[in-house]
Amino acid sequence: MKVVVTGAGKGIGKAVSERFAAQGAHLFLCSRHMSQTLEWQQALMSRYGCRITSFDADLSEAAGVESFGRMVIAAAEAVDVLVNNAGYFEPGHVLAEEEGALERMLAVNLFSAYRLTRMLAPGMVGRGTGHIFNICSVAALKAYDNGGSYSISKWALLGFTRNLREEMKPHGVRVTAVHPGATLTASWDGFGINPARLMEADDVAAMIEAAVRLSARACVEDILMRPQLGDL
Repeated sequence: MKVVVTGAGKGIGKAVSERFAAQGAHLFLCSRHMSQTLEWQQALMSRYGCRITSFDADLSEAAGVESFGRMVIAAAEAVDVLVNNAGYFEPGHVLAEEEGALERMLAVNLFSAYRLTRMLAPGMVGRGTGHIFNICSVAALKAYDNGGSYSISKWALLGFTRNLREEMKPHGVRVTAVHPGATLTASWDGFGINPARLMEADDVAAMIEAAVRLSARACVEDILMRPQLGDL
C-alpha cells in the first residue's frame, strides 16, 4: 500500500503515518520540517519494516505542492491513500483579524489539498481505486466565535470535498471528509487546556484506518468526532 500524508511531522498527520507504517505501507510524508523527524522515521522503519520517503515541503506555495507531487508520482506512479492533513490555525474575528489571515489559511487549508489532489487523483482514477481524506474539522460544520478565517477555510475545504466525492463516484475512488473536534495537537499550545479534556490524535487516525479497511462497495463520506465531554 502506498500512502501520502501531508503535515506528517506532528499531530494527526504523525498519528496517521504511524497507523499505516504498522501495516507495512510505503509512506510518502511531507511537512515544512520533515527532516527534523528523521529519528522517528527510522524508528518506524525499524519497528514495522515499512518504507518511508519524506520531503521538506511548504504546501502554502504552489511550487511546494508541485515539487512534492512530482516526486511522489515519479516514485509511485499511483498511490492508494491520500491524506490531506496539512493545516494552519489562527484564531480571530473576521473584522479584527490581521490582514492576510484569510489568504494564509486558504493557502494551506484549501489550496494545498486542491492542488495535490489534482496531481495524485488521476492515478487513482486510472486504476479505478483509491481513497482521499481531507481533514476538514468541526469548524467546517458549525460557525463559532473566534473562528474567523480558519473556519472560512475549513468550510471551503468541505465544499471541495463534497464536489470531489461526486466526481470520484464513477471511478471507484472513495472520498472522506474528516471532522475532528478538539484534538491534542500543537494547535492548542498556549491555551492552557487540560490535555485530558481533548481527544488523542491517534483516535482520529484509528477512524481513518478503519474507513480504508472497508470493502470497495462502501464509502464513509464523513467522520465526525468530538471529545467525550463535547467540544471546547
